Amino acid sequence: MGEVVSVEKFKALSPSEFFYRNKEIAGFSNPARALYQTVRELVENALDATDTHYILPDVKVVIRSEGVGGSTGVVADESESYEGVLYSVQVEDNGIGLPPQHVPRAFGQLLYSSKYVLRQSRGMFGLGAKMAILYGQITTGRPAEVITSQILSKKIYYFKVSIDIASNSPIIHEYSILAKNSDWHGTTVRVYLIGDWQRSKQKIHDYVRRTAIIAPYANIYFEDPEGNILMFKRSTEEMPVPPREVKPHPYGVDVELLKRMLSDTTAETLKDFLVNEFQNVGELTALKIIEGAGLKPDLKPSELKLNEINELIKSIKATKIKAPSGRHLSFLGEKLIELGLRETLKPEFAAATTRSASVYGGHAFVVEAGIAYGGKILQSDKPILLRYANKIPLLYDESADVIYDIVDPKKFDWSRYGVPSQSPLAVLVHVCSTKVPYKGVGKEAIADVPEVEREVRIAVREVARKLKAYLSRKAKEFEEVERAVTIAKYIPDVSHSLFKLSDGGVKREVLEEKLLQLLNRRLSMFKIKSLKDVVIEVS
Repeated sequence: MGEVVSVEKFKALSPSEFFYRNKEIAGFSNPARALYQTVRELVENALDATDTHYILPDVKVVIRSEGVGGSTGVVADESESYEGVLYSVQVEDNGIGLPPQHVPRAFGQLLYSSKYVLRQSRGMFGLGAKMAILYGQITTGRPAEVITSQILSKKIYYFKVSIDIASNSPIIHEYSILAKNSDWHGTTVRVYLIGDWQRSKQKIHDYVRRTAIIAPYANIYFEDPEGNILMFKRSTEEMPVPPREVKPHPYGVDVELLKRMLSDTTAETLKDFLVNEFQNVGELTALKIIEGAGLKPDLKPSELKLNEINELIKSIKATKIKAPSGRHLSFLGEKLIELGLRETLKPEFAAATTRSASVYGGHAFVVEAGIAYGGKILQSDKPILLRYANKIPLLYDESADVIYDIVDPKKFDWSRYGVPSQSPLAVLVHVCSTKVPYKGVGKEAIADVPEVEREVRIAVREVARKLKAYLSRKAKEFEEVERAVTIAKYIPDVSHSLFKLSDGGVKREVLEEKLLQLLNRRLSMFKIKSLKDVVIEVS
């Protein structure tokens, strides 16, 4: 018998088909997670369309149950059946709006985005809303609906769009143009999908609340399928400085990126290329890099050979170049973090810190931390951890995050800062960068990069020290109040004795009032209200 030789079949997958087959890596692993992820991706887009352009955000999120539904998605040799409750998720913003010619590809082509520049943004992979649309399409068969209008435009554009999975291209089902008789501008997106509200509602409610904490300058309206409405009104009109696009830092490039930059540049010489295309590279630094690589300054960039590019990379790494400044990043600042914590969590104490910019792998990043204690925060044996990256709340994969390792009571000794084991405590950590080191495409956990870990640990310690100072002052105030209450018990006896010593020259009521004034003056040194109010409060 002849030997049977099997023949392997080869084929290419489009990005849409790849993510159709691997929905889990983008966070769409099941109906509950998919519903949460859809809300998150659409809200991220809405906030990027507003605060990135210095517009005070008005974001409206509505989830509605559309009844029982399902569909069968068929791609290539695979088929899956989806049954469950049909939901629509609609998110409206007052952002800059989208040019109509870009709408089909912006919502119907994976890995097509305005975010592929070196600038801090909530999204970074060009998936976002498109993954939600793709998931909705394969579970319901229904296209997404997009309404958009740009600032100063006199028209509103309406699209029904889905994704051709095989070719990763948009399918336009419906398109219309309407006259605009108001000053509205922004974008509204509605996605239909099979979801599980009961299993996802806690996460979605938490996401909306945590978004309100990190964006106290936003109006956020949220309506869930059960008719519950959450409204977070902006408590300030102060906004973080919008992020700016920045040139790459030399330490952040590799061979492939450098090859691409060399072929795309308009610079005539290698020296001009280094000066014009990178941040923090002047003429002297450029000449040092070129000399270290054994090259000539007047070489034409596009003519460099592979071995010369490798030598250039080696020389860049060996040359001392000023680190990125971080001025292009959009961090919150201590005032906004503290305000967000106070307005949403209603604590008795809140504090925040913003660290100076640091660098990992040629990318600048800033770490901020906030702490809230007491008030309406529930007591627990570990702090409520509020994790953020580029202003995005991170709710899943908490134990896999480097921030969790630092704040965890098993590794962070909170008792050193006067915090008991059972405490009403919340800790906020925000990492912002042009390249946040996420552990996966789902963007739910920050990797344990040593530089980031160090900055997070320092920031948490800084706010913990502020809490320690507050708790220490509060303990001293409590001791003083106890002492004052004890002394106050003897005021009638002391005033009676003084009355007798003065042979009735001074009335007892006057003596009592004088003694109370002295006691209140002592209390005011500790910024404590009057003894009368304290006694009423204690009782």
